[in-house]
Amino acid sequence: MNSQLQAIVAALEGAGQRVQSLLVDVPAAQWTRRPEPGRWSAAECVAHLNLSSEAILPLVRSAVHETASAPAPVRYRRDPLGWVVWRAMAPSGGLKTRTAPTFEPRVVDAPEDLVADFIRLQAGLTACVADAEGRQLDRVTLRSPFDARIRYNLYSALTLVPRHQHRHLLQAEQAALAAEAVVSPATARGGSVWSRA
Repeated sequence: MNSQLQAIVAALEGAGQRVQSLLVDVPAAQWTRRPEPGRWSAAECVAHLNLSSEAILPLVRSAVHETASAPAPVRYRRDPLGWVVWRAMAPSGGLKTRTAPTFEPRVVDAPEDLVADFIRLQAGLTACVADAEGRQLDRVTLRSPFDARIRYNLYSALTLVPRHQHRHLLQAEQAALAAEAVVSPATARGGSVWSRA
């Protein structure tokens, strides 16, 4: 597989591993506890990512299959807007954006169900990347499902998916740690406290 596509697959797999680690390491009660008013809980972060994957997956799948399989370039390139969005989406970046109402988590499933859905959707995204091998991904554009004003090429879209995931998984991990800090004083006298290795 092309090394750039391999990097996307590795990033998707890494996101899956982080979600599964949350499921193992974080007690269920802490999944739904918000670190503070107006900020999402770990469960809400994962639910948002599932909503996002459900929206982008059919668009990416369709675009991949409609893309010419003529010789792919030696190196894929993001288009300018795709590059700007990719830079702004850095997991540790300070840029905050407002989530469209469609992608705000309203009903949050049990942690096991959230993670199962995430892994299922991740498999579909990974299959799209594999199907993209040998295709001219930077020659076709698609409209962002998150903002209809934004269009970027298919390679940009594929790189943005795991970038967005890792951004919100960091948020989920931080929310879980904040939830632990809230319950720690109550449990420190006699109960066990979850801690990350």
